Amino acid sequence: MKIAIILGTRPEIIKMSSIIRECERLGLDHYILHTGQHYSFEMDRVFFDELELLAARYNLDVGSGTHGRQIFKLDNQ
Repeated sequence: MKIAIILGTRPEIIKMSSIIRECERLGLDHYILHTGQHYSFEMDRVFFDELELLAARYNLDVGSGTHGRQIFKLDNQ
């Protein structure tokens, strides 16, 4: 079983960091999927670095915008 940890905003990175560390401590097979809701990858990277988290395996890079615009972008990639 593989655990997907999905996050997309900087507050979610902070909140989920303890869950991610616990998965690592227990040796659970997991990965991070970052939705990329915030448009600044570099700003998010600071949080990953400061919290000593591995980079997200997947980044959807949906950016900021309305729900409809974000879904449209994902459907048309």
